[in-house]
This record gives sequence, C-alpha cells and structure tokens, in this order.
Amino acid sequence: MIQILHNPRCTKSREGLQFLQSEGLQPEEILYMDHPLSAEEIKTILKKLGIPAIDWVRKNEAIFKEEYKGKDLTDDQWVEAMAKHPKLMERPVIINGSIAVIGRPAENIRKVL
Repeated sequence: MIQILHNPRCTKSREGLQFLQSEGLQPEEILYMDHPLSAEEIKTILKKLGIPAIDWVRKNEAIFKEEYKGKDLTDDQWVEAMAKHPKLMERPVIINGSIAVIGRPAENIRKVL
C-alpha cells in the first residue's frame, strides 16, 4: 500500500496526490497536520527516506526562522522539532513499503513506484 504524508492546503502536496492518482493509484492519505506523527514515526520515515533529518526540514517556514535558523541540532533534536511542529516537514512524502521519497517535484515520486 502506497502512503502519502499529505497536507491538503499545500499545492505541492495536492500535486503529489494528483500524480499518484494519474498513475491509477489510490494511496492511503496520512493527514499529518491533523494527526501529528510521533518522534518514532518520523525516525522510521527518515530511515526510508535515507536522508539526515535536516534535509526534511522546510527552511522557509516561519517557525523555522523564528526558532531554529542558525542552530546546529542533532538528528534527534530535528526529529523532536518536527514532531512538535509538523509544518516543518517537507511535503509530500510518498512511502512505498521500505522506501520513501519527498515528492518535490512530483516526478520524484516515480522513484518509489
């Protein structure tokens, strides 16, 4: 089952969902803004993404600029920050079993199909 970490208010997230649907897929939508992920869930997804936590952080978000810009945090500290502030997570994230990808641009999604 393909999953998408989805924020319906985000244009890129909607594009990712539309991309999957255009491929004939109906992914499970994880509305992480309504139901924030735990630190453990974030760590599991990071392993599937194969990237350091900082690479999943949206650096243009106001919360990043106000609270985190210029700070040298560990992966665990970034995970805690994303658990506390889900807006910090780059979106959408497409998960297919043991692999995941950030769907920006939407063509990146092909890597996990």
